[in-house]
Amino acid sequence: MVPTGPYGSWPSPIGAGLAASHGGHPEYVGMIGDEVWWTAPRPTEGGRRALVRRRADGAEESVLPAPWNVRSRVVEYGGLPWAGTQRAAGGPLVVFVHFPDQRLYAYEPDMPGAEPRPLTPVSAVGGGLRWVDPQLRTGRGAAGEVWCVMEEFTGEAPTDVRRVIVAVPLDGSAAEDRAAVRELSDGAHRFVTGPRVCPDGLRAAWIAWDHPRMPWDGTEVILADVAEDGTFRDPRSFLGGPEESIAQVDWTADGQLLYASDAGGWWNLYRADPHGAAVVPLCARAEEFAGPLWKIGLRWFHPLDNGLIAVIHGSGTTALGILDPESCEVVDSAGPWTEWAPTLAVHGSRVVGVAASPRSAYEVMELDTFTGHTRVIGSAHDDPVDPAFYPEPQIRVFTGPDGHEIHAHIYPPHNPGRVAPGDELPPYVVWAHGGPTGRAPLVLDLEIAYFTSRGIGVAEVDYGGSAGYGREYRDRLREQWGVVDVEDCAAVAVALAEEGTADPRRLAIRGGSAGGWTAAASLAGTDVYACGTVIYPILDLEGWATGETHDFESRYLESLVGPLAACPDRYRDRSPVHRADRITAPFLLLQGLDDVICPPAQCERFLERMAGRGIPHAYLAFEGEGHGFRRAETMTRALEAELSLYVRTFGIDRDDVPSLELTT
Repeated sequence: MVPTGPYGSWPSPIGAGLAASHGGHPEYVGMIGDEVWWTAPRPTEGGRRALVRRRADGAEESVLPAPWNVRSRVVEYGGLPWAGTQRAAGGPLVVFVHFPDQRLYAYEPDMPGAEPRPLTPVSAVGGGLRWVDPQLRTGRGAAGEVWCVMEEFTGEAPTDVRRVIVAVPLDGSAAEDRAAVRELSDGAHRFVTGPRVCPDGLRAAWIAWDHPRMPWDGTEVILADVAEDGTFRDPRSFLGGPEESIAQVDWTADGQLLYASDAGGWWNLYRADPHGAAVVPLCARAEEFAGPLWKIGLRWFHPLDNGLIAVIHGSGTTALGILDPESCEVVDSAGPWTEWAPTLAVHGSRVVGVAASPRSAYEVMELDTFTGHTRVIGSAHDDPVDPAFYPEPQIRVFTGPDGHEIHAHIYPPHNPGRVAPGDELPPYVVWAHGGPTGRAPLVLDLEIAYFTSRGIGVAEVDYGGSAGYGREYRDRLREQWGVVDVEDCAAVAVALAEEGTADPRRLAIRGGSAGGWTAAASLAGTDVYACGTVIYPILDLEGWATGETHDFESRYLESLVGPLAACPDRYRDRSPVHRADRITAPFLLLQGLDDVICPPAQCERFLERMAGRGIPHAYLAFEGEGHGFRRAETMTRALEAELSLYVRTFGIDRDDVPSLELTT
């Protein structure tokens, strides 16, 4: 007979250290010859990102030893940090961005005694020189160059920055001389992606946008001719505009332009003739074939040589499919995967991506389009504990205050070794995702299992503003940040309590980044929650809008809240730093001290307002961590502290949790 134990007290084999060691997932897949390469997290190696190759015989190996860290900081969130090619002699050539100095390096791993050699210089101005979305080019005026995006700081302020498409010579001549970097675009736009060059080499296309727009608000496709000397001629706005978000652009084998646009309310695929012929929709559906461009170089579709297109698509969850542009039909790959990351590579009939499911973490997958067979080929999931301890998610749709839909994933408490007393309701923690233009993927997350296996439920809420449900759903948050997100999370929490799923006296909220804002704003604006966990948050809108964040999001609040000059009271009235007197529930505040997106100064001001108010709280700040914790020891400490808060607040009896010291 299964023993009975109160919710929250259940023993679990999923420790905080185990969950932390599995943090992050593989990204940025690519092909070098017939080998598959990708980047992978190493939480136990200082949180670095490794470059991994899968040889043709199936052997998997890390290409660069620690401390090499393959990760870009362009727009702070980074993007595609590497590219490679198979040389006729000498094996693969790889170029990559090294995180600590942000230089671009070249490396020939199969050459005896070879070491990475720098291709770009270091700048002492502001945030320096940074690079992203590289492509190795050898044709039409590009004799041994890397074409990529360069981010160059021109002063000390975070907004003193320019971004242009450049050509970096592979001979290393630019390593000491910035003048050797050849600029290809004219700098007319503040933000650009790397260029996509058509198969005949005659044209290049890229995506561009300007403040105050974010890329999910409105972008343009810029088209330019590639001259014999490798320069871009006659750059012109070809597609898109202020109210149309184009998230990706690429070329078919016969020189047609493919792009993902939300002109019809959803990010769907279109085809356009570069000479100006009519635009053709390829698959008009009420689902997404792309997503928000938070990082430079994301890829939701990839054309194949035979004219078909590999696509990642869906609403709420995503699938990998093959689109026939002539019939507009999509055939999805078979398998249990519910989330495909926005990264794809193609080699002949093979399509490579990264996918996960509620029972498996993210893995590198390969689809053979000839046979239709999909298989795991890298970063294979290996159950660290009995999968009987994994939660069973429920896809739910709730009703908001004004009758609108709220999408959520509900993870009830689950442990094969315990049941709760029949008269007890479980505590629940509402998770608010970041972005806020993000969403909660339906995948195995050991941090969620850490709580559910102990008897604490989790509710991930895709509040209004989340991606994945069309533009109208995203636009619900326009000028309503701190209102709609707070109301939607509270509506889900209250609904769970009213239907008898959750204990109304033991509800909590947690979130990081924009989710940290929602968590803090919820504690200040509602009485639904008994406590909250606030992780690297925004707490002071006015400070964030006047120089306390990076360039990419420096004017994001104009759409989320409204122009500061037009509605200053709104900025003050919604900010938790100015509503500290309304917070009556205990909370845990977690912050990275190297965070330049949501800086520690915001937490410090907030804590000054909370001092002496008698509200129990704890503040843990971590050296060497930025926006998003990456080190195993940090994630372990943070997760244990969060559980300790819930144990203490919810009155849970267990003695295996490190004590969290709360101050008032």
